[in-house]
Amino acid sequence: MQNEKVLVLDFGGQYNQLIARRVRECNVYCEVHPYNMPIEKIKEFNPKGIIFTGGPNSVFLKDSPLPDKELFNLNIPILGICYGCQAIAYLLKGEVKTAPSSEYGKIIIDADNNSNLFKNVNKKTTVWMSHTDYVSKVPNGFKITATSNNCPVAAMENEEKNIYALQFHPEVMHTEEGMKMLSAFVLDVCGCKGDWKMDSFAKTTIESLKEKIKDGKVLCALSGGVDSSVAAVLLSKAVGKQLTCVFVDHGLLRKDEGDEVEAVFGPNGPYNLNFIRVNAQERFYKKLKGVTDPEAKRKIIGAEFIRVFEEEAKKIGAVDYLVQGTIYPDVIESGLGKSATIKSHHNVGGLPSVVNFKEIVEPLRLLFKDEVRKVGLELGIPDYLVYRQPFPGPGLGIRIIGEVTEEKVKIVQEADAIYREEIKKAGIDKSCNLGQYFAALTNMQSVGVMGDFRTYDYAIALRAVETSDFMTADWARIPYDVIDIISRRIVNEVKGVNRVLLDCTSKPPATIEFE
Repeated sequence: MQNEKVLVLDFGGQYNQLIARRVRECNVYCEVHPYNMPIEKIKEFNPKGIIFTGGPNSVFLKDSPLPDKELFNLNIPILGICYGCQAIAYLLKGEVKTAPSSEYGKIIIDADNNSNLFKNVNKKTTVWMSHTDYVSKVPNGFKITATSNNCPVAAMENEEKNIYALQFHPEVMHTEEGMKMLSAFVLDVCGCKGDWKMDSFAKTTIESLKEKIKDGKVLCALSGGVDSSVAAVLLSKAVGKQLTCVFVDHGLLRKDEGDEVEAVFGPNGPYNLNFIRVNAQERFYKKLKGVTDPEAKRKIIGAEFIRVFEEEAKKIGAVDYLVQGTIYPDVIESGLGKSATIKSHHNVGGLPSVVNFKEIVEPLRLLFKDEVRKVGLELGIPDYLVYRQPFPGPGLGIRIIGEVTEEKVKIVQEADAIYREEIKKAGIDKSCNLGQYFAALTNMQSVGVMGDFRTYDYAIALRAVETSDFMTADWARIPYDVIDIISRRIVNEVKGVNRVLLDCTSKPPATIEFE
């Protein structure tokens, strides 16, 4: 367990994990828990600081989530953000009203440089506002530390009680000096040393896994992707031969990927793993026949995964634990506490209700993608595996819009292979800071001309984003001459495709995957 921790209490905002992400950038361990986490549990967690997140509600409505007032008596520094700011004002007898003019987007505030949060911030600085309600009167003992043209209380604080509140979002990149503000709270106000590193995470996680599993048998869901690979090596170092890794080739993998995974983790690979490959392509195609709804596809794939694992577990005898490579963005997008569910992940919200294991173990559940990669490097996993392109558990099932068929899988496999080959050949896979890039098959067919013949074929969409934490992402500006080569090759070489589209949508409003 970490000595220095910051607790983020979730009130339902979409970017709550970004707060945890930014705190960790200060080299301080951080976890997100529901707003109604019991006081005794909070005391047991023993945080150096507490952060209230934003949320979609109005504090004065009947069913709105509110923190326990006892939190203000724990002598632990508190920072409220957006809705969290309003909750502090409301509970401590200030006033919160509906604003005559809502604020959304970039706003310039006037900051008081005497404030602990703003001492290293420009007096006039750009922040990101997103609110309809506002604090109209601060509670007794508080002073206003920032204002904007439409927001009389853009920030407030009670320095004596170590309670701080910001009406804007310091965690998003649009708040130009947000990291300075969060760093000031975490390091200066809370007094954290900022000495948490990934190597300590790997070491403590391996020890905790040893203690938890003891002599139990473990089955690991190994996809060959970054997350499941790191999870598998963690478990291998913790329990050795008690671990069996099952790789399910569900027919929804990238071109030749099944053989590549077996070459790395199989009996001739560098890792001393019990490795089982299950070829279940026809089984998954049959289950997905006629299914077009994205959530239904995810849940079917997740359920079938578990069924396969259960069958393999029976073959090797009693199995106590199932290990999955779930990471933090998977958790938040599947819904945490009061947060809105964006989509179910096959290894979070997509699990069937009955799972024949003692417990599911997710050692990476509280890490972001770049943090998982750091752990992988600490564990000695080769760079080419650690920095491999991310691939979702449901595979091409969610990169094919509409019904999944063997024919469609073949189309998107070939198109995606060409895309990745040309990106690498152009040398921009690293220089462009690409977080993820892939080809997806749309459900659109259109008229085209090839030679003297009319065609009526599918359109392929090319997706590429720049991101580090996978919670937000900007679409990547791949050079047009490279796109031109990719487009011509796909249309000429992939049967069933006569049009290539470029996805130039960032996250938000889009997700990185198509479904």
